[in-house]
Amino acid sequence: MRRLLIPLALLATPAAAQQLTPAETAQVDGLVTETLAGSGVPSASIAIVRDNRIVFTKAYGKQSEAAPARAQSRYQIASVSKQFTAAALLMLENDGKLRLDETVARHLPGISGGDTITLRQLLSHTSGLQDYWPQDYSFKAMATPVTPKQIVDRWARKPLDFAPGTQWQYSNTGYVVAGMIAEQVSGQPLLDFLDARIFKPLGIAAMDQDLANGARYPQGYERAALGPVRPVTPAASGWLFAAGELAMSAGDLAKWNVARLTRAILPAEDWTAQETAIRLSDGAATGYGLGVSLGEADGRRFVEHSGEAVGFLSENIVYPDDKAAITELTNSWSSPAFMTIARGIAGIVLPRPTTATADLDATRRARALFDQLRSGRLDRTQLTEDADYYFTPRTLGDFRASLAPLGEPVSFTQFGRARLRGGFVNRTYRVTYADATLSISTYREPGATGRFEQFLVAPAQK
Repeated sequence: MRRLLIPLALLATPAAAQQLTPAETAQVDGLVTETLAGSGVPSASIAIVRDNRIVFTKAYGKQSEAAPARAQSRYQIASVSKQFTAAALLMLENDGKLRLDETVARHLPGISGGDTITLRQLLSHTSGLQDYWPQDYSFKAMATPVTPKQIVDRWARKPLDFAPGTQWQYSNTGYVVAGMIAEQVSGQPLLDFLDARIFKPLGIAAMDQDLANGARYPQGYERAALGPVRPVTPAASGWLFAAGELAMSAGDLAKWNVARLTRAILPAEDWTAQETAIRLSDGAATGYGLGVSLGEADGRRFVEHSGEAVGFLSENIVYPDDKAAITELTNSWSSPAFMTIARGIAGIVLPRPTTATADLDATRRARALFDQLRSGRLDRTQLTEDADYYFTPRTLGDFRASLAPLGEPVSFTQFGRARLRGGFVNRTYRVTYADATLSISTYREPGATGRFEQFLVAPAQK
């Protein structure tokens, strides 16, 4: 118990900015303000940890049409929640109620491959269960409330995308299964378990993101291509559950980052387990632990996860060796501004690089569809049912009206590596004009003739 007292005391440090110099504070203010203005993203909420202490919290812009952003406002953090679900299972393992290396079927029968998928594979995205939400928009079914069981019945009873442990594929479905198991063995709702074991001890005021809607909370926003920024209709209840059900302030999420840095709440070996990258059956690295991404930038280790809810994007990154962390929450899901801000703040605290690769055939097809959207003549045979649903006449009109005046692009190139998710191949492109740069996020069915499941265009941030 004494081992935990000092780290918990650190969490009570006021969220003042004394450890940021005036010049650093001015840099952060300028970065966030300029990025919001240039991207159209309505607001951002920031928290910075330095030397294991929260040294800066501030919100910028408007959280809704009627209210300015407030540092204490609870934003939907979406998949950043996954590390809390993973922590719950680690705690339940310590309680002797489950083992991460036992199979899913031991607790939840009827899951495809459940007699071979382990709980650890659920948490590390190596289960083979197909992701139910790879899109960056609300697909048709999300207009209707859903239960975890209904998600499992539709997606977790499909044939596996691969044999467990042989590949890595991000899977929200796996986390819904993990959350159902956590509730079953703990005997209480997952959020209640987290509140009792993590949030209350750390002084975190977290809540179900389905309830974080209305006048008191940040409004989510969307944008079709370069069209107007519009309030977005939230998904119906139940769609994120253990895969991303939490809403909290940036400052409260920073308290969790301090707990990670100081090894509070969980035994040190559990933090290490969460931060140990899982390897595939052939020994290949995944770069992912239990609910967190892991890597190194400029020789500095990081523990990271981003999140996407309907109308919200977030980034949370911890640098263990530097005793530092950055939390950045935004209320728009149509711009990479959230990453621009996080990278920019890291540039003030710690620098970060980027990488790029290319796939020529996929780039050619993406460019062809982009040209169709610029002209307003969309070949819908190139789209899946959900993409066809997304491109309403109004959305297509916004694409054409905002893209056509830009003329011919100077360049159209792939940015980053292709990756598998939810049965689709995800690629990102950068389109350069003389006076503008755009970012395109695509999901496409595998194979040379695969249809597009997603094609979203947004201003790129430098």
